[in-house]
Amino acid sequence: MNKLLVSLVLSLGVAGSAHALQGDAAAGQGKVALCTACHGADGNSQMPNWPKLAGQGERYLIKQMTDIKEGTRPVPEMTGMLDSFSEQDLADIAAHFSSQTLAGGVASPDLVERGEAIYRGGDLATGLPACTGCHSPTGQGNAPAAYPHLAGQHAAYTVKQLTDFREGARTNDGDATIMQTIASRLSNKDIQAVADYIQGLR
Repeated sequence: MNKLLVSLVLSLGVAGSAHALQGDAAAGQGKVALCTACHGADGNSQMPNWPKLAGQGERYLIKQMTDIKEGTRPVPEMTGMLDSFSEQDLADIAAHFSSQTLAGGVASPDLVERGEAIYRGGDLATGLPACTGCHSPTGQGNAPAAYPHLAGQHAAYTVKQLTDFREGARTNDGDATIMQTIASRLSNKDIQAVADYIQGLR
């Protein structure tokens, strides 16, 4: 049953991508001036509280920008910033950042063991699934299904997102609320450990 459900989710993701707007990375490069202050011209933000966008899947980026624009995902710092962009503009911006090369990070040695255990094996006692199931063993994500690329992401940003999912401050993960359920099974220490491990994942 679980395999069937995963196959269905993945196939729906692939089918949905066939009808999505095609982004133009070259056109997107000319539309990201507003984004660069926080996310960097190449999508590698220097501030740990702003996400790295370089190398992120296009479908995921389009969904997040659309959700932010429509208010489904409240991000106060981005209020109004996407209002003037069309669907094609968002697709072009996503294509630009997706085509950039991610600058990896470094994990803290004292958190690696616990972080890796969670990322690769989950926690049977709490029913926590391994992150690898959706985000891949290397953290590359699943672009057709719009599961985000995690490897190299700032730990501080990942900590905030997991905490927001757990506390109900972020709810735009679909009707199945997959990430809300997963985050609810993580302690603060576990969130910090897995986020730190992800930061150093290559």
